[in-house]
Amino acid sequence: MKASGFISMFFLTMVACFYAACATASGSSIVTGQTRPPVDIQTVKLYLEAPQNYEIIGLVTASCDSGWTDQESLNIAIEELKKQAARIGANGVLIEKTDKTTTGYVTTIGSIAYSIPVTEQIVSGKAIYVE
Repeated sequence: MKASGFISMFFLTMVACFYAACATASGSSIVTGQTRPPVDIQTVKLYLEAPQNYEIIGLVTASCDSGWTDQESLNIAIEELKKQAARIGANGVLIEKTDKTTTGYVTTIGSIAYSIPVTEQIVSGKAIYVE
């Protein structure tokens, strides 16, 4: 590999690392029921099927594109989802959907353009309070 090729690859790697380090998880909640006092995020449980005796507090969504793998990004998004639910007093989240989107980040080095794919993991559900 020529020195200029090595420098280009090194620069490209550094740009990718910088971009990944700047990315963070984000989330939101929409209150549709009566909120409760915030709870500790560690007490929020995830459900794939509706439990007995629960009340819907709201809708929550979260996304992340900062993990090194899809699974790591999904784990970070789930933690953000739990944080959003805990903030409105939910002790559970009934998972409704997981998805991912892939976009590209383009940078140029000299006259060469490089496209860096960025995959964002998205998870959403109902924030619930389980009796």
